[in-house]
Amino acid sequence: MTTGPPQAVPTGRNPERMPRRLASVRVKILTWVLVLTALGMITALGVTYVIENQRVRAAIDIELTQEVEEFRQLAENGIDPATGEAFTSVEQLLRVTLQRNVPGTFESFSTFLGGELQEVREGQHPFEVADEPGVMDVVEAMADTGSVLFHTVASPQGEGRLAVVQVGVEGRDAAGLYVISHNVQARLGELFDMMRIFALVSLATLLVVGVAGWIVTGYLMRPLKQLRDNATSLTESDLSARIPVRGDDDISDLAITYNAMLDRIESSFASQREFLDDAGHELRTPLTILSGHLEILDPSDEEAVAETRALLIDEVDRMSRLVEDLILLAKARRPDFVQTEVVDLADLTDNVLTKARGLGDRQWRLDDLADARTEADPQRLTQALLQLCHNAVKFSERGSSVALGSSIDGDHARLWVRDQGVGVNEDEAERLLDRFSRGDIGGAVEGSGLGLAIVDAIATAHGGRVEIKGTKGVGSRFTIVIPLVGADHATDETFAVTAPAPAAAPAAAAAPQDSSGTPDDPDSTPYVSSSTDLDDLDDLMDQGAHRR
Repeated sequence: MTTGPPQAVPTGRNPERMPRRLASVRVKILTWVLVLTALGMITALGVTYVIENQRVRAAIDIELTQEVEEFRQLAENGIDPATGEAFTSVEQLLRVTLQRNVPGTFESFSTFLGGELQEVREGQHPFEVADEPGVMDVVEAMADTGSVLFHTVASPQGEGRLAVVQVGVEGRDAAGLYVISHNVQARLGELFDMMRIFALVSLATLLVVGVAGWIVTGYLMRPLKQLRDNATSLTESDLSARIPVRGDDDISDLAITYNAMLDRIESSFASQREFLDDAGHELRTPLTILSGHLEILDPSDEEAVAETRALLIDEVDRMSRLVEDLILLAKARRPDFVQTEVVDLADLTDNVLTKARGLGDRQWRLDDLADARTEADPQRLTQALLQLCHNAVKFSERGSSVALGSSIDGDHARLWVRDQGVGVNEDEAERLLDRFSRGDIGGAVEGSGLGLAIVDAIATAHGGRVEIKGTKGVGSRFTIVIPLVGADHATDETFAVTAPAPAAAPAAAAAPQDSSGTPDDPDSTPYVSSSTDLDDLDDLMDQGAHRR
């Protein structure tokens, strides 16, 4: 027994069949529209027929009652209008009645005397009373009751409605019958004709609805076709295509949602590519260093082994720190990157200053405190400010001034760190926020070039930005500007903080403040800290900046 190659099991949908599916959806929508429209028309036709049928029958009874009432008035009056004399016989009363009444289109008047038909007057489509044994039986049976009776009868000619009035003259034994008949079948024939016209008009309407519906559904489903074509054309390297949004309906909302989804996907892919590019670019150097030293290492040389071991451990630590920074930047675009809560900006600024004092031997100053609260992530803001403080220490001289502050500017909060370090030029301020970007003298200071990129990512996650001002050789001022979200600030003013300076404070080794406000402010009172072993930013983060 031989077997063929295993058949592939389809695991997805074939895009080539999608146009047929869209067409079938179009047909289904149109079919349901036509079915529901037809049901509505049929219901309307049925309801109209029932209502009109009852109306016609009620109108027939009204007409019969009117004829009976006219006859009764003539009989009760007892005077022949033509001669002005009293009726002398039933035959005369019945004859005068027929002479005075003109039957309608569907009416007939018949008179009987002694059970015999005397005379008939008919309209164009009457209900025949004579020569209909079944009808005559009904007439005779109704005559025996001695009153006016209404009755519906059926015969080969159709349905009829009868009004039978027994007639007599006082003092005479002879009696007669006055029969008024109405052809219900013929009367309803007009209704049937109207219903047929309604049905034909409904069919024509369905045809028009079908043609118009096919055109309209095609127009309405065009965005879905564009969505399908767009999704088919997307590739990992090109996610830029978007669906044009027109109108303000559910389809437009779908297009907006789809475009927003593509924005998130494109941002995610871009972040992933940036991470891979940055990781590949920056990790290549330490890996090359590791590989090169291991290749030339002489295992028998204990001193060389010890030196190489220390060097490799340092490179591994640098790679670990680099990977952590890259991962943090990759997470910066996630919605849960910041976890907001109500933050008191004055307390936040003061706490950051307390943590930053251990970064280095600087004159730590507190410029201003913002009397405001806002919704923000205090740990991320602390992380960003400490990163700025860490940079200020790296790029400033021992004993120089580093100041922190916060203030309110309209509907935004400003948190800054300024130093009297090497400073920055305006032309390089913007590119300092790029990944792995260093200043002109950045190569002389250890670092990965990701610090300011992390600060910018935190500010952007809060809906804000980072502003950089400074003068080369004088100092720099880095400001985080974030909107006041759900702010509860008592005033738009800020207040300066004053405190007595410690007696052992070293002198500031910097030039006086210029107009940019970056160097030392003589109105600010310094907080001075001595040199400590806490020279790594991660140690400060462990004290609470990253507690979650």
